[in-house]
Amino acid sequence: MPDDMETTNQTQVTLIPTDRIRVLNPRVRNRRTFEEMVANIARIGLKRPITVAPRADTDPQEYDLVCGQGRLEAFIELKQDRIPAIVIEADESQCLVMSLVENCARRQHNPIDLMREIRALRGRGYNDRQIGEKIGVSTEYVNMIAKLLEKGEERLVSAVETGLLPLNLAIKIAKTDAKGAQKALMDAYTQKKLRGKKLTLVRRLLEQRELRGPQIQSNALGRRVGKRALTSEGLVRAYQQEAARQKLLIKKAELTQGRLIFVREAFRKLCADEHFMTLLRAEGLESMPADLARSVIEGAAT
Repeated sequence: MPDDMETTNQTQVTLIPTDRIRVLNPRVRNRRTFEEMVANIARIGLKRPITVAPRADTDPQEYDLVCGQGRLEAFIELKQDRIPAIVIEADESQCLVMSLVENCARRQHNPIDLMREIRALRGRGYNDRQIGEKIGVSTEYVNMIAKLLEKGEERLVSAVETGLLPLNLAIKIAKTDAKGAQKALMDAYTQKKLRGKKLTLVRRLLEQRELRGPQIQSNALGRRVGKRALTSEGLVRAYQQEAARQKLLIKKAELTQGRLIFVREAFRKLCADEHFMTLLRAEGLESMPADLARSVIEGAAT
């Protein structure tokens, strides 16, 4: 398999039937995020086409998805039978690897999903240097993470990815038993690598790892099992965060409203200028959209 997966030739954007596209590397996504994507596409349309590759010897022509699973599923949710797509030339193996790399390169991702993608890329024959170059991390990082996953240490990997646990400490913990893990934790405290709340959280993580095993269990909906119940402090904190978010949205809305009023008034004044209207008529623009005309008239009335 070629190392440079970007050598495939990109062709024009075309409309592809949604029922002829096969998802090679399906991902479970947050339902709320997906609903927001559907609403956004329904409101303003598709900003970026998906990428597909034609499957060989299929009649009618079928395609493998390279990237854009969320957009494809949103179109299906909206009962759209065709979706804009960039068609590239790539075989099934290349499509799968490109899809894995595209998932790894996401700015926002589930840590465990990302690490599984790294493991999948290793399984496809890519070495740690190649994977690191493609997703923007060091070879050593990929190597150490892969070793953690080979041991099934998903809890430790997740803690590393969220910044809770230093990678070297996670490797040390994975190589020892429960007693050795506690000693490694105390060494980290002595060396001032872990203090305060982080130390408490890592100690709790090790207790969960010892009690329930190194892997993070998920239910059929992709949600982690064993999530702690929301406390009164957590509820207050969530309320404060939401209140702050709402205040910010109100400020942005007021700013936007002020700008729209300014634009409307400027356009109304321009429409009252006979020279401007003469110029519009000369360019064949003597009429305007009904909503814009109504807004200008209402602005003049007020």
